[in-house]
Amino acid sequence: MTKDGVQRFWDEGFAVIRGLWTPQEVDAMKGGFDQLADIADRIRRSGPHGGSDFVLDVPDAPEEPVRIKRVVWCGGVAPALDELGADHRLVAIAAQLLGTDSVEQLINQAHFKRPRDGVTFPWHQDSVHRRYGTDLWTDVNGSGSFVEIATAVDAMHVGNGPLRFIPGSHRGGHITPPGMREIPPHLFDEDDAVTPDLAPGDAVVFGPYIIHGSGANRSTMARRMFLNGFCYPGANRRIYPGRDAGRVLTAAGYGKVAA
Repeated sequence: MTKDGVQRFWDEGFAVIRGLWTPQEVDAMKGGFDQLADIADRIRRSGPHGGSDFVLDVPDAPEEPVRIKRVVWCGGVAPALDELGADHRLVAIAAQLLGTDSVEQLINQAHFKRPRDGVTFPWHQDSVHRRYGTDLWTDVNGSGSFVEIATAVDAMHVGNGPLRFIPGSHRGGHITPPGMREIPPHLFDEDDAVTPDLAPGDAVVFGPYIIHGSGANRSTMARRMFLNGFCYPGANRRIYPGRDAGRVLTAAGYGKVAA
């Protein structure tokens, strides 16, 4: 990332990276997501399948479509997503922001929002999911020790359930009360939220403390995102689901990415 991109990441808690992926690579992502959707519609159950873990809402009526919340370690059944999730550009960005030459990959996820399916992600901090404050996590580098990179597979904009961030909220560190997964509304001002518009192939990188979430897709078009998350070596002691979860990737020799 450029100096300005890195500064935005630290100042605001997130930074947008334009055109990180080529149209051909985005097409490969779309193919992987189509493969996942076909599997979800066929198996109609949550749980492990072929090296991935499907998180679904399954209606009682068999003719009604399932709601795909996410597919954990999506590369387990979609090899293209496994390969793209370890791409040197992602590793270089994560390593640069974490201040290390190698990273451990914890997240390789497909997030679906099919047209008007009602899937939402309430306001939260990713530090909760990393198990901050428990024996399973240590903030080794003192800055959160985790970086998430979300790629827009489809255009993301107001109206189709986009990611929203509370700029600067990361400066407070982990503020989610014990035992809770969502941020109570009195701890932040939703009016401060910003919504970055992303074209297919754009990405947004953010740390574990920034408050973020997304509403329902109210449009007639899909809004899919490809998420990959990396931690500082030694920060994590949780065993994540997925065939390659926890793999160690090295950034040595990789070039910098403009933001």
